[in-house]
Amino acid sequence: MTANSWASAESGRVPLPVQASVSSIFDWTGFYVGTHFGYAAGASNWSATQADGSAPRLMGRLDFYPQYDAFKGTGSFSSGLQAGYNYQAASRLLLGVEADISFPNSVSATQTFSTTLGDQASYGETVLHAGSVRGRVGYAFDNWLVYGTGGFGWSFDQFTRTQLMGSPMGGSAVPGTLEKHSLWRLGWVAGAGVELPVAPSWTAKLEYLLSEFGGQSISFPAGAQKFEGDYASHSIRLGLNYQLRDPGKKDVASANGISALETENFSLHGQTTFVGQYAAPFRAPYRGPNSLAPNSARETLDITFYAGMRLWEGAELWINPEIDQGFGLSNTLGVAGFPSGEAYKVGAEYPYTRLQRMFVRQTIDLGGEKQKVESNFNQFAGSQTADRLVITIGKFGVGDVFDTNKYAHDPRTDFLNWSIIDSGAFDYAADAWGYTYGAAAEWYRGAWTLRAGLFDLSKVPNSTELDPRFSQFQALAEIEHRHELWGQPGKIAVTGFLSRGRMGSFDDAVRLAQVTNQPADVAAVRRYRSRSGISMNLEQQLMPNVGLFARAGIADGKVEPYEFADIDKTVAAGLSVSGDLWGRAGDTAGIAGVLNSISKSHQSYFNAGGLGILIGDGQLPNPGLEKIIEAYYSLAVTPASRLTFDYQLIANPAYNRDRGPVSVFGTRLHAQF
Repeated sequence: MTANSWASAESGRVPLPVQASVSSIFDWTGFYVGTHFGYAAGASNWSATQADGSAPRLMGRLDFYPQYDAFKGTGSFSSGLQAGYNYQAASRLLLGVEADISFPNSVSATQTFSTTLGDQASYGETVLHAGSVRGRVGYAFDNWLVYGTGGFGWSFDQFTRTQLMGSPMGGSAVPGTLEKHSLWRLGWVAGAGVELPVAPSWTAKLEYLLSEFGGQSISFPAGAQKFEGDYASHSIRLGLNYQLRDPGKKDVASANGISALETENFSLHGQTTFVGQYAAPFRAPYRGPNSLAPNSARETLDITFYAGMRLWEGAELWINPEIDQGFGLSNTLGVAGFPSGEAYKVGAEYPYTRLQRMFVRQTIDLGGEKQKVESNFNQFAGSQTADRLVITIGKFGVGDVFDTNKYAHDPRTDFLNWSIIDSGAFDYAADAWGYTYGAAAEWYRGAWTLRAGLFDLSKVPNSTELDPRFSQFQALAEIEHRHELWGQPGKIAVTGFLSRGRMGSFDDAVRLAQVTNQPADVAAVRRYRSRSGISMNLEQQLMPNVGLFARAGIADGKVEPYEFADIDKTVAAGLSVSGDLWGRAGDTAGIAGVLNSISKSHQSYFNAGGLGILIGDGQLPNPGLEKIIEAYYSLAVTPASRLTFDYQLIANPAYNRDRGPVSVFGTRLHAQF
């Protein structure tokens, strides 16, 4: 999934928050919805017998507390949603009920054990999602609420058994046999917390919860074993609630949706996007491991929160927890210019939480005209000078700063295709979700901006784990000029990158394949080397409500792309038109086309059976340009929500003239506050 820029192209349609002080006496009565983020620790005591329950009995303990790994992005943290109702009596006693659901990142544990015969196997459990329905009893001290809570709890867990060595007693499993079962655990939850108002309609809470679940029994037929285990966890949560109030009160949520939280020092915005796509039947005489499958459908869903805090003058800390779920078409494979920028390179059947961004941004005003800054995603309301220095350090997307374009850059609001929302040849540093650690500096001076950045590459090309030693990195530079043509604003930018890491040469991989008589494998010939590229990015308003964009890029075609896509050269252009022209204020329509190509060495590699980041049909005897046309219409349902219909026609998918053309139909639902 490609990382989008700080603020959506729809930023002007987000209801602006109201900055005001909170009443000294808060009325807690009414409905509310909210979100939470927490960290948990837990354990399961298990025992195992043969499938018929006979001895010997094996025993063990699973500890569910993986510490946060900044480069893998894993840990026993979670985020989720809650909703509830409170009633506050005249005595300030509060009675309420709340339901919640949480989506962990990696609340899991595995333990290896040996049988009496010396065989080895492993047993593991993963919490896929969990929730509760709880009562709340509290007391309101003016604008503080102290409460206790308790009720029914549940979790949906996946249990696994893997045979490592030999064959278990009485079983038939061979080494490598993996068995999986998913089951519900039922139990109780109890805890306590404090809550206080922080902005009109918004409250914040800190909560501790203890969850206890009874024993669960799981049988693994291939391993001829039966396992039993309980589960208990402790969690600390930080939550935010939006008070909907009673229907008769004036501050009930309006049709515009939830207002963002914005105070002098804190901010919270959010968004959710669902994308469903269908690849119609097409000509496919043969298929390889990375081929696009005809007549297939997939979907993705994400929920992102943008939480910010002012640190000191000009400095902001932003954290973006995100809940992700779903798959791209054919597991995000089969097309170099992949048709969904909302698709992740790793898919998941169940929702999970990632910390996609964690960064500090420092803005230093250097003079010039004062410019108003609207509140938005990862952006406080305020002002800045035209001349300024902006420094960003932490985890974020390279595309948040570089190669931005107001008409084609955000798959949640405009075009969807990877090679349209970004330059296809821009092989920017990123993990499999589109984010990385690094630093960027931007110097704004008059009509010019100079940008430079240094970012961490993945541990190995196209992986989920970033390099913890920063021994593999990417340097970037960009120059941008803003202008007016015929009285209409526009800009042009040129971006260059240089990556240094362990990469393979396509020619070396093909030569090795000829010697071994095996499919070409670029991973077998990797060594520390460089790969560079350059791209151009144009945006130009042609008239009010009509904008033109164009991109072109080229990268070293003899060395494998490290992170982004199997594209060595690209040219793209398109138009974006506002619905104001036909009386539909808020609607947007767009059409664009892109031509992607690869080098001769790259073609030979695929024809020798090689696999790339996204493509690999097993052969490529008839290569050609990958040609893509995309058109969309985005319908404003409310000021804060949109429904989009998207169509893409892809000729020569994966540069293969033997396959396609492919028609991809898509629907996107998007809401934000």
